[in-house]
Amino acid sequence: MIVELTDQAALTSGSAFWKTTAAGDVPAITLTDGPHGVRLQSDAGDMLAGRPATCFPPAVASGSTWDPALLHRMGEALGDECRAMDVQVLLGPGINLKRTPLGGRNFEYFSEDPILSGVLATEWVRGLQSKGVGASLKHFAVNNQETDRMTVSAEVDERTLRELYLRAFQRVVTQAQPWTVMCAYNKVNGVYASQHHWLLTEVLRDEWGFEGLVVSDWGAVVDRVAALAAGLDLTMPGPDDAGDAVVAAAVRDGKLPAEVLETAVARIRAMVEKSAPATGPYDAEAHHALAREIAARAIVLLKNDDDILPLRTDGQSVAVLGEFARTPRYQGGGSSQITPTRLDDALTEITATTTAPVRFAPGYRTDSDAADETLIAEAVALAEGSDVAVVFVGTTRETEGADRADLDLPAAHLALIERVVAANPRTVVVLNNGAVVRTAPWDASVPGLVEAWLLGQAGGSAIADVLFGRVNPSGRLAETIPLKLSDHPSHLDFPGEAGFVRYGEGLHVGYRGFDAREQPVSYPFGFGLSYTTFSYGEATAVAGPDGVDVTVPVTNTGAREGREIVQVYVAKPGSRVRRAPRELKGFAPVDLAPGATAAVTVRIARDDLAYWDTRLGRWVVEDGDYEFAAGASSRDLRATATVTVAGSPDSRWPLAADSTVSEWMTDPRGAEVLREAFASGGDSPLVAAAGGDGEFELLGGMPLDRLALFPGSPFSVDTVAEMVKQVNA
Repeated sequence: MIVELTDQAALTSGSAFWKTTAAGDVPAITLTDGPHGVRLQSDAGDMLAGRPATCFPPAVASGSTWDPALLHRMGEALGDECRAMDVQVLLGPGINLKRTPLGGRNFEYFSEDPILSGVLATEWVRGLQSKGVGASLKHFAVNNQETDRMTVSAEVDERTLRELYLRAFQRVVTQAQPWTVMCAYNKVNGVYASQHHWLLTEVLRDEWGFEGLVVSDWGAVVDRVAALAAGLDLTMPGPDDAGDAVVAAAVRDGKLPAEVLETAVARIRAMVEKSAPATGPYDAEAHHALAREIAARAIVLLKNDDDILPLRTDGQSVAVLGEFARTPRYQGGGSSQITPTRLDDALTEITATTTAPVRFAPGYRTDSDAADETLIAEAVALAEGSDVAVVFVGTTRETEGADRADLDLPAAHLALIERVVAANPRTVVVLNNGAVVRTAPWDASVPGLVEAWLLGQAGGSAIADVLFGRVNPSGRLAETIPLKLSDHPSHLDFPGEAGFVRYGEGLHVGYRGFDAREQPVSYPFGFGLSYTTFSYGEATAVAGPDGVDVTVPVTNTGAREGREIVQVYVAKPGSRVRRAPRELKGFAPVDLAPGATAAVTVRIARDDLAYWDTRLGRWVVEDGDYEFAAGASSRDLRATATVTVAGSPDSRWPLAADSTVSEWMTDPRGAEVLREAFASGGDSPLVAAAGGDGEFELLGGMPLDRLALFPGSPFSVDTVAEMVKQVNA
């Protein structure tokens, strides 16, 4: 039993870089980096060197599967590997929104949409924790850039914060109860996330019912005492003897209530007690096969003119061009970098798949973005002499700690594409990148375009699976590909200056902003082609007390078995608040044989129809008709159904003395009371100015209590007070 104050203080910090502190009867446990593999440090002198583990596809790829069941299986496999390595908490998943395509850590995050991110992360957490290993949901909150990430203040209004940047966290916490939530480095509206009482206690615990432990990102805590008071339980890394002493002294001096420290210690004890013991070795081959399955499902087919894909396995010579085919880029840099158990490359897999000649040229150097004419000429010669050319290009580096400067491919890669397509019009481009790249205008001349992301250790074989049709591609974009960077909603407010970054696009993050401005894009959110085709029948929507069931028949109209991702977007015509034109609210994968039809039902939870009402300070479902559109992307909506949804009770906006005349007039009861008051005003000049068909248009922007200041006004402070009392009764 812990009795000493010094033991209690010590338990709230680590004993080493990856270990908690053992004190009293509480043993130490190990936390280690994820999220797409178990990065257990193997070299005391190198924090980023890890023991071999399965490098599953990073979130940029797994998010494009739109497959919660697959993410659950990935979580289970990660749990098995943690148990085999005696790891009790895996630091993941990362669910921050991709606010900007320049985010250096976007490869670790799922999506630009909170529903998609939240659904996938919930199953990842459930899978991991089913094995007795804790998840660490990160980074809480509004951690959307690497520039000044440890000091910048993200300035964001509460409605945007609630509906976009906190919504995925809320879903995972309420539906999966992760063992830990990791606070971010940055400030949120001027307060460090590690010291943010509103975030860590009022929202996370009091509103969402979080039962677990709040842990800091490594080095995120500025003030141990303030962090504990705000709701943070465990400061990492350690040891931090000086900080422990400050905490103990604060309790002795009455500056920190003893019960705050005792509560943090109780949460740490509970987490330790839940941890499962280590097990024997995991099945590395089975996990590699799962990594290959996820990677193949993640690949997005962007173009397939004249059915250039899939490639034939005999009689069709192939020029494989680009060093990434031989030396794969399969993950980003930084704390999530995994040492793989093995590594597949596309060149070997392509060569092994076809009986026709396969010839290779590197095309560029990986240590330089400048074009090398000798390497390009060699690649062009091979392209000219082959039936089809497959060009592997991508970004050369994305890493934690640095944001990208632009969206363009390296000059050497662009030059290779241009020259190869000119030499052989039958060219397929395969992209390997951790975040979207600009494809315009060069993609217009390329008949085949495959977005293969960073795919983990089995990416090479997964690419071959898709290129040759062993897997029919079903990946869908989890982020919009813009025509150019300046089109992006975040462009003018990123990365900020003078220690602040303003989230000026508000609710219009990602596709919401593009759609609100009716702006052309290269490829929209949710987009992805298949080697077959799908048609949609008439949609129906049925509202119930818990939500709306949207059902639509989907038919495979092609000659191959395939998977469609049915996406449901919701619009609220005539809403009383500003909204995006449409928002993803649900989705479902469906596998169909050629000619087969399935009735696909997508449940839209009632809570997901709510918006955050800043006047009422709570979630509100607006009363009225909603449009539910099912389709293949945010801009390919095939079937729409309209249904009436009952609004939240007591969702009427309260009227006050300083509410404007227009606000009074938009409220039915307020309009009635206001008209009665004006009608009793007789020949007042103010009444005359307000009359006519304009419905008080001239006075619309004036607060009601200001009217009492005008000469001859029919209002006084007392009559206004009586009107407020009457209308809110």
